[in-house]
Amino acid sequence: MKSAALFAAIFLACTAAAQSPAAQPSTAQTPHYNVYAVRFAHMQNRISLSYLVLDGPKTDSIQMDFMVWLIKGDNGHTILLDAGFQRGIDDLKEFEPFTFIRPDSALLKLNIKPTDITDIILSHPHWDHADGLNLFPNAQVYMQKEDYGYYVGGAWQKGGKAGGYAKRDVRTILELNLAGKLTLVDGDNKEILPGITVYTGSRHTYNSQFAVVNTGNNKVLLASDNIWVYYSLDHMLPPSEGGTWDNAGFVKSMQRMKTLVSDPKYIIPGHDGQIFTRFPTIADGIVEIK
Repeated sequence: MKSAALFAAIFLACTAAAQSPAAQPSTAQTPHYNVYAVRFAHMQNRISLSYLVLDGPKTDSIQMDFMVWLIKGDNGHTILLDAGFQRGIDDLKEFEPFTFIRPDSALLKLNIKPTDITDIILSHPHWDHADGLNLFPNAQVYMQKEDYGYYVGGAWQKGGKAGGYAKRDVRTILELNLAGKLTLVDGDNKEILPGITVYTGSRHTYNSQFAVVNTGNNKVLLASDNIWVYYSLDHMLPPSEGGTWDNAGFVKSMQRMKTLVSDPKYIIPGHDGQIFTRFPTIADGIVEIK
């Protein structure tokens, strides 16, 4: 009887301790992030919207820019969405003339050194977004698993689609994987870092992704090339031929994007120079998305 009473007392004490506030797991607060668009290349001639948007007007044009997006957290993470490109890519000839500063040099305007970058979210592996990966030696790279598989495999088989891919970038991705510095994200609606969730569906490449950043004040959606320009978003039009594997899916993805943010102004396309007039300027070629 005494043993039974003692067991009951111990059980009740342990149950009370487990239910006490001190024993409950603490709820981590969402980090505060500042989000910046950082231009590193700028086409000197405007480009027709018909080049970028299916059935887009031939009489209208835009300023086409190349950029990376910096996500600076108060949690020790200094993140890039995409890594830009370097010189020496044959496809660059299509965009001449343009001004250029290497992406890591552009970030120095914000006092961000290449070694400061802890993570890179790769929206897709086209050369203008992936060729700068080796500039940031400390970064863990996040890429969609299906995009990776096609990029290093099927794209180079007979009948594959390797347009926009650079072989030197494929080798870089393979080396990152071998070094344990590549995280393969398996599918849609995945929180890969605190307050940062990636989504799929646009199929700009085999399975491209975009990111929603909960800044602590609002949600910023970095579409990258899952929307090239504002005109596509405003008129719900897919990109021109070759811009997606699935026109209907691309439009459906844009419709979904509008449900993921409180204000469509926080949906940021990948190449529209208007970004640098719509948000507050921090430095030459840099705006804060707020």
